[in-house]
Amino acid sequence: MTSHFCKALLHFFFFVLLPALALAQKPAPARPAPIPSQILAAKKIFIANAGGDEMTRQDAIFTGGPARAYNQFYAAMKTWGRFEIVGSPAEADLLFEVRQETFAVAPPSKTGSPYHPEFRLTIRDPKNDALLWGFDVHSEFATWQGASDRNFDLAVDQLVTDVQGLVGMTPNAASVTNR
Repeated sequence: MTSHFCKALLHFFFFVLLPALALAQKPAPARPAPIPSQILAAKKIFIANAGGDEMTRQDAIFTGGPARAYNQFYAAMKTWGRFEIVGSPAEADLLFEVRQETFAVAPPSKTGSPYHPEFRLTIRDPKNDALLWGFDVHSEFATWQGASDRNFDLAVDQLVTDVQGLVGMTPNAASVTNR
C-alpha cells in the first residue's frame, strides 16, 4: 500500500466512520416524564402553611413573620384564579404545602451570611397523601432589609410561576405576588 492510500484510509476512518458510529450509538433524547393526571385535572386546592423559619424574633431577616410565604403564595394563587381555593383538605383535588426554611451553609453565601433561605412547595394527593410534585426555590439574604424582602418576594413569585408552568398555563405578570 502506498502512503497516500494509507493516509486516505486513516482520514476516512477518523473523520467519517468514527463520528458516524458515535452518532449511531447515542441514545434517543429522553421524553419528559408525565405530569401526574391529578395535577392537570385539578379544579380545587387546599393550601397549607407548612411553616416558616426566622433566625430570631428580635432580628428577623425578612419582614412579615413566619407566615409570610404562606400568605403571599395564597394571595398570588387566589389572584391567578386557575384553581378554586377551598377551606379544608377534604374538599380539595390537591393539597399544596408551602414552607420557607433557613439552612446554615458553609462557606457563607455571597452576602456573607452563614444562612440560606429556601422556599418549598409540595403538591400532594388528598386521598392518600401521596407526594405528586415538589418545587424548591433558593434565595439569599441581603445586606439591606429591603433587598432581603425583595429576594423573598422573587422566591415566592417563582413558586407561583413554577406551578403555572407545570399545569401548562402561561404565567401572567399581574397574578404574581403583590408587593
